[in-house]
Amino acid sequence: MFCAHADAKPTTPTLKTNEHFLIEFRRFMIYRNDEREAELRCNSEESGWRGVSRQPSPSGFSVTDKMESMPVSHTCRRIACLQPSATVILDAVGELERVVACTRYCADVIPGVADGSRMVLADSWTASTSQIVAAKPDLVIAAVPYQEKAVTEILKAGIRFLGLAPRSLEDIFQDISTIAGMVGAHDRGEQVIQEMQHHMSEISARVAGSLRPRVFCEEWGKPIIASQKWVADLVEAAGGEFVAPPGAHCSIDDLQHLDPEIIVAAWCGAGDRVRLEKIIVDQGLELTSAAVSGRVYCIRDEILNTPAPTLLYGLDALAHAIHPELFPSTKGIRQITVVPASAAENSQR
Repeated sequence: MFCAHADAKPTTPTLKTNEHFLIEFRRFMIYRNDEREAELRCNSEESGWRGVSRQPSPSGFSVTDKMESMPVSHTCRRIACLQPSATVILDAVGELERVVACTRYCADVIPGVADGSRMVLADSWTASTSQIVAAKPDLVIAAVPYQEKAVTEILKAGIRFLGLAPRSLEDIFQDISTIAGMVGAHDRGEQVIQEMQHHMSEISARVAGSLRPRVFCEEWGKPIIASQKWVADLVEAAGGEFVAPPGAHCSIDDLQHLDPEIIVAAWCGAGDRVRLEKIIVDQGLELTSAAVSGRVYCIRDEILNTPAPTLLYGLDALAHAIHPELFPSTKGIRQITVVPASAAENSQR
């Protein structure tokens, strides 16, 4: 399960990749983060994908280098955002008016999109291609994995498709740069990235030299799934030690062995409604250091699971959870109020 504030779990065949990619009807381009090369696959409308050629990229080449010099007349003007992070990014670079369709999950992070001026879909997985096409977008942005059939139909309609699959903060910065470039706002995109990096650097500087408590963040509880790599990056920036492999399934035995000093629940789609007292009991965590000390928190998933500039709110919340002596409480975080009896008894021994 991958949660980038995804709308729903896929139940149909999906287009899968661990890389960022840009698909156009006449051209399929993949930018590989690790190999720094572009793969161009030309296709014809009648006979499908054909003519694969791989070209090593010159030093420093990326998809966004091409976007940076894109004439304004060639930028995408009508965008269907099926991924909340894309809506957040477009808002951050001052181009929200280009969004002609989005999902209700986008409205969770950018309430302004539900002002009646654009189509609001239930979610990306139940939205039909006909609904998306009816908005007359020239670009559809979604998270990968996505419905393979839907992507094919979108491309056949002559609409570009951009699929995002970020894992780390660096991936997120690249997504911001790519999307900003596609709407002719490259400079603003770079400014947003620099502002994010500066804020993170300030937090890291304040925790330098402090003890680094063991932190476990989970994005789901049944089964228990550790948060994504970018959350682990934020935990490190906030002065903690992320104790589990990012995105991994964890057993109760694993967590008891790891004995986190801080537990953060940010369940996908749950907002701030995670019942902290219940998960401590259900997951058998009453005797962990976090439960005994009452350092169990819920952070709104919109600010921790949406790979976009709103992660700064998640970082501030994590900083308070990890180092409350340095950072005041902030919006989007809630601490356990009733410590389970077994944990309370253990704390008195």
